[in-house]
Formats: sequence, C-alpha cells, structure tokens
Amino acid sequence: MNEKITEYIFSMKDEILQDLADLIAIPSVKGEPRAGAPFGEEPKNALLKMQEICEDEGIKTTVYGNAVLCADHLINNDAPELGILAHLDVVPAQGENWATDPFKLTEKDGVLFGRGVIDDKGPAVAALWALKAVQDLKIPLRNGVRLIFGTDEENGSEDLQIYKEYSKFPPKVFTPDAAFPVINIEKGMLRVKFTANTGGNYIEFRGGNIPNAVPDKAKTIMRRISANKVRDAATFFPEDLGVRFTVTERGDNVFISCDGKAAHASTPEGGANAVTALLQLMNQVTDEAGLRGLERLFPFGETDGSSLGLRCSDESGALTCVLSELAIMPSGECEGTVDIRFPTCIDLETVKAKLTAAFESHRMKFEALIGEEPHVVSEESDFVKTLLSVYEQIEGEPGKCIAIGGGTYVHNIKGGVAFGAERGDTDYHMHGDNEFITVDELLKDAVLYAHAIIEICG
Repeated sequence: MNEKITEYIFSMKDEILQDLADLIAIPSVKGEPRAGAPFGEEPKNALLKMQEICEDEGIKTTVYGNAVLCADHLINNDAPELGILAHLDVVPAQGENWATDPFKLTEKDGVLFGRGVIDDKGPAVAALWALKAVQDLKIPLRNGVRLIFGTDEENGSEDLQIYKEYSKFPPKVFTPDAAFPVINIEKGMLRVKFTANTGGNYIEFRGGNIPNAVPDKAKTIMRRISANKVRDAATFFPEDLGVRFTVTERGDNVFISCDGKAAHASTPEGGANAVTALLQLMNQVTDEAGLRGLERLFPFGETDGSSLGLRCSDESGALTCVLSELAIMPSGECEGTVDIRFPTCIDLETVKAKLTAAFESHRMKFEALIGEEPHVVSEESDFVKTLLSVYEQIEGEPGKCIAIGGGTYVHNIKGGVAFGAERGDTDYHMHGDNEFITVDELLKDAVLYAHAIIEICG
C-alpha cells in the first residue's frame, strides 16, 4: 500500500505544485472586514481558490460563513471521524527582504520558496492530495474524512468560532500547522497591547509589523542629538548579536534604522529583536524616563520575561516573551504589542497579574488581545499512538510527542494535536523572509497524511 500511495503522490508532482502556486499567488493577509469577507478580500479569495481546486478534483465542498471551507469524503453520509485542519491565511511579507517574490511559488534546486509554503498552504495542499490519493486508488474507508480550511489562524482563529456555529469538529482532529512527529502539548498564550508615554526627544519610532514574530526592522527619527554620538554608541553592539544600525543626518534630525533577525514568537531565542536593540541604543544617547522604562521591561537579548517577573519553565519548556511591535508618536505617546507563551506550570490569570504589576510600576497600561491556557493531550491516547505509528512507518525513525510554544490551530479543540509539517531542527523561516519547504518534503507530507487517513478511517 505504501508503495502505491508514494508512487501516486510523486507522479502527481506537477499538479500538486500548480495547486500550491495558485494559492501562493494570493496574498491572503488579514484585511479589513466587509460583507461576505469577514477577514478581508484576500483570505476570501484564497478560500474560493481552494474551493475551486477541490471541486475540480471531484471533492464535495461546503463554505461556512465565508470563513471556512470543508471538503468532505463521507461514508453513508455519516459524520466524519477525522478532521484535518489547515489554514489559508498568511502573515505579511516584506518583498524587498526576500530573494524571490514572496507571492510567486519559486523552485530552486528542489526547494520551494513563497509565503505560506510551510505555514500553511503547502501542508493544506498536501492534505488535499492525500485525500485525493485515497479516492483515486479506491482505498476503502469505514469512516469519513473532513478537510477543514480556515482563513484566520494567524490572527486569533475567529474563523473556527464561525465554523462552530454551523458544524461540530470530528472526534479526531490534527493540524499540519507545526512539526513532526506529534505535538501534544502547546503552551498557553497571552498577547497584549500596551500604552505609555515615553517623552519626546524624537519625532517618531516604528518597529515590527507582525504581532507574533521577533521584529527584524525598527527605525526612529531623533532631534537635538549628535549623529556621531549615536554612531559611537552603536559600536558597543558586537556583530555576533545579530543587529546592524544605519545612522544618517539630515538637517537637525538624525535618522536611525536597525536591522535584526526575524523569528517566530514561540522561538524568540533564534532571532535578534530590532525594536529592543534600537531602544537600548536610544537610551545610551538620550535621557527619557519613559524610554528607560521600556528598556527595563524589555531589555535587548532577553526572551524569558525575567524583567516582567514572569520567568518560569517545566517539561513543556520555558516561558517566552517578545516585544513584537512598537510605535511612538512625536508627543511621546506609544503603543506596543507583547507576545507571551507560557508553560503548564503557570496559568493565564497569574501571568496577567504579574504583567499588570510590572506595567503599573512604570505607569503603563495594557489590554489583552488573545488569552489562552495551555493545551494538553495525553500521549497515551489511541489517536496519538496511531499518528506516531504512521510517522515511524513512513519516516523510518522513532516517533515521539513534543511540546511547543503554543499557537497551533487545534489549541482550543479538545483532543486535537499537530502532525507536521516541519521536520527536525530545520529553520524553514516560518513567519520570516524566504520561507521554504523542499519538494520532497511536501510530497512526503501527502504520503504521511494519506496513511493517517487510512489508519484512522480505513
């Protein structure tokens, strides 16, 4: 059976890549809601394109609330046993930082580049072709399968709330929205927006444009400051810290930009935060109490929330904290976003209480944008054991359960786990520049998901 499925999937490579190319071409970043498009025009366009692809392949579809597409392979019209949950929305991409057009699928030496190839359009297409393989090879199933394609995973998963107004989730759900082998523990998450007043020795400050990523760009315009003084201060940042400053003088103003390194907010230790680096530089050349307060709470290089009183860890990992977005107006009024992922040894209310105390000590306020407790599924469940068995059979290596920094698509689905699509320690640049997946991995994903369908529903 494995040989037949593998042969089928690899023989359909061109069709699979064309489907992925059609989806990558749609810049499905969340936009302004409108009638018939609750998360903006482009996510809706991606939904319609996937519906067209599914229908062309002979798979029955249903759209719920213009937010979620379901592609069903049912047995005797009974409710499906397995749900595979993927998303078609993506985070923004700054084209000037990419080696290729982020919204054009590009293959180089067996590697596919494009926004969404790993998160999560590539895995979505792999799941579709896994189901297509089962259908075309006429592999009998005793229970049905539902592919669920959403459009708001990157910004709070409100699409799943819409889905639940129309239908129930199958009793078994996995998402190809993280990593192999099986992720059964996800940290809790708190994302907040804070406000403060930092003083006004600058005209503006802008950094970060994604709430759940380490920002790799930040810039400010300062006044009444020496450009040479700023350049001298910048020399105290060693090259191995991963940040680079550019300082230019125009009349009475000094323009400073900082380039860092992007990383997903759940693994901030792999990035270099341009926002906190620039804050540190500014505090070396100016004296603003509010600006110093920001640096004290979010010092450059710190990723565990120590300065907020949040540091903790357990078997699910360490707490992580990222100042991901910051904007300061000429008046000194500022607004920022903080992304926190916390382990199972602490709960949401405790995190909020500690954060409140830290912010209030610097006369700052915050409001919660997203707040979720940790998600845990027993590794002894039959569902988890089956997925691990499939992984071991196809990949030829031991399967194991792992914990991550929270935020997969099944976080609030009882019994849901993540199954793919990242492998090992490879940095696929998820949420960063030059996001990629190899052709071979994409096709292998489809083979894995086909076998998962057969083992669970066959």
